[in-house]
Amino acid sequence: MATRVIEVAPFDLVVFGATGDLAHRKLLPALYHRDADGQIPDDARIVGCSRRDMSDADYRAFATQALEEHVGDLERETLSRFLERLTYIAVDAAGERGWNELAASVEGREDVVRAFYLAVSPDFFGPICQRIGAHGLVTENARVVIEKPIGKDGASAKALNEAIGAVFREEQVFRIDHYLGKETVQNLMALRFANALFEPLWNAAHIDHVQITVAESIGVGGRAGYYDTAGAMRDMVQNHILQLLCLVAMEPPESMDADSVRDEKLKVLKALKPMDADSATRLTVRGQYRAGASAGGAVPGYLEELDDPGSHTETFVAVKAEIANWRWANVPFYLRTGKRLADRVSEIVVQFRPIPHSIFEAEAGEIASNRLVIRLQPDEGVRMQVMIKDPGPGGMRLRQVPLDMSFARAFNVRNPDAYERLIMDVIRGNQTLFMRRDEVDAAWTWVDPILEAWTTSREAPKGYTAGTWGPSAAIARIERDGRTWFEDLI
Repeated sequence: MATRVIEVAPFDLVVFGATGDLAHRKLLPALYHRDADGQIPDDARIVGCSRRDMSDADYRAFATQALEEHVGDLERETLSRFLERLTYIAVDAAGERGWNELAASVEGREDVVRAFYLAVSPDFFGPICQRIGAHGLVTENARVVIEKPIGKDGASAKALNEAIGAVFREEQVFRIDHYLGKETVQNLMALRFANALFEPLWNAAHIDHVQITVAESIGVGGRAGYYDTAGAMRDMVQNHILQLLCLVAMEPPESMDADSVRDEKLKVLKALKPMDADSATRLTVRGQYRAGASAGGAVPGYLEELDDPGSHTETFVAVKAEIANWRWANVPFYLRTGKRLADRVSEIVVQFRPIPHSIFEAEAGEIASNRLVIRLQPDEGVRMQVMIKDPGPGGMRLRQVPLDMSFARAFNVRNPDAYERLIMDVIRGNQTLFMRRDEVDAAWTWVDPILEAWTTSREAPKGYTAGTWGPSAAIARIERDGRTWFEDLI
């Protein structure tokens, strides 16, 4: 089944941090794939910027190596066309070096889309935006893309957004969350709002609870320095997981217009029951991985990787969240994320309530409640657990089976990386999948009291062995409610 590809308008994409890990692993491969599919017009250019001294030829060699490593089978004609789009300018984000050269490189192209992608530390967001403004690089068609983390708390996020907002209008700011670009997340919207089957049941009368898990089997590795200033709550919950929660819980928007969707997500964030010190103690669990085994080999603990025996930074978080509105009253949302867990998996599980009455004899077997599983990674897909009669003679025997749809099998196409969709949405000016400033503020308003409660308690995170599903306290927390974490559902 072929997919329809619509060419975007001509653009200049200026990537700050063009020699960094994000550009190497994600941005360059994503742009190459879009070029290979014919979505990038002939007049589009990509300008790489970083402090490193490189020629255009050097940067094209860097890009080729990135594509060989992360794409693999390269088509010669496409590669040649893509590399011709690339130029490079050495720019000091915090100084004046290279800015005049950057301005000269885009001069005379004020009529095309001009996108600045800040694939750098958030410490440089403000200085880069200030210099973009000072050198007159902001046009009517300009956009700026910023990666997480957007602040370390509400106050720093506000200061960061004000620095960016001093140069760019809000409609020009694209706060990227790559989880929202995943195919299955988009299909969550389609499942809810393009089918008559689910939406009438999507409420407290029919849903028992929701689980959102983002688990990683790897440790912090080379990100240990950054990670120790963030932790799992800032790194994953405040942005990725809360955005997934919003898409599950939001009311039907008026349309797919960006602000219609984001207005509904904002209502969910504002409806989250706030936490104080007492509720944070009862409803959250922090963990930190210890030495163990992963992928068949021994791995060190977090403190050994960090080389700081006194760190209380959490590498695991489990939270019981509730949404105080009519649709979701008394329906718990169990959120879980961590490093060095048993498997790499991101999924949303919607557990429906049991049937009110069984007409079947006990010999038919136990009737399990229906369950909808939305897998984000790996093996993106959707599975609905339903009850059927076990085939064969000999009376009624019930069994739970999956109605399974794997996107790779169903459509027989390459599953585009989230960055491919999101970068093209930036060029289109479509902000539907990007966070608005008030969403960021509302997320921090809920998260800040939890972080403050943890800091005040001075309690160390609970240890868990690498290669397991986290501390036993997280299992005890959900089992106190008569429920359990679901694993290996797809």
